Amino acid sequence: MGNARFFLCLNDTGLSVCGYMPPALREVPAWLRDGWMSEYIIDRVKEFLKDLLPSMELELFDIQFRREGHGWVLRVFVDTDDGVGHEHCSKVSRELSYYLDVEDLIEHAYHLEVSSPGLERPLRSAADFCRFTGGLARVKLSENREGKKVFEGVIERVSENIIDLRLEDKTLVQFPFEAINKARLAI
Repeated sequence: MGNARFFLCLNDTGLSVCGYMPPALREVPAWLRDGWMSEYIIDRVKEFLKDLLPSMELELFDIQFRREGHGWVLRVFVDTDDGVGHEHCSKVSRELSYYLDVEDLIEHAYHLEVSSPGLERPLRSAADFCRFTGGLARVKLSENREGKKVFEGVIERVSENIIDLRLEDKTLVQFPFEAINKARLAI
């Protein structure tokens, strides 16, 4: 197709990929168009990684594609039970970079970053809490419990979506996973 550029178009059947930008889409604010393109690119990258990562014994944790102060960034977070090393990130980066070049999905300059979720990774499900039983977590609840919203302690047990957190003073706090606003591992 040479230098043809494709844009995500909004029409009466929904979003589709087209070879030109119709007048109707030109009137859509750039920030909204960017949002559609970001979702499209994230979906395509997820599809690619869904096949690639299991062969590397990795799992996809998260993908972000957004404009930041220094330009566009495609950020991919991968994980494994044994921990993610530099070599994992390099392999994923190499394969993903090749895929993006061949597919020519992103028409402008961007930075590709591949990393682990980090030592203070978010805990986004009861299964995450279960996986990190025995680890230190920082939990922010949606509503006050015992006069506070933020608790830090060791994940002692997870049973039927009830999290048991042992605080530093040895008290046990229990709450349902649904009561959590935000949680992450702590170091």
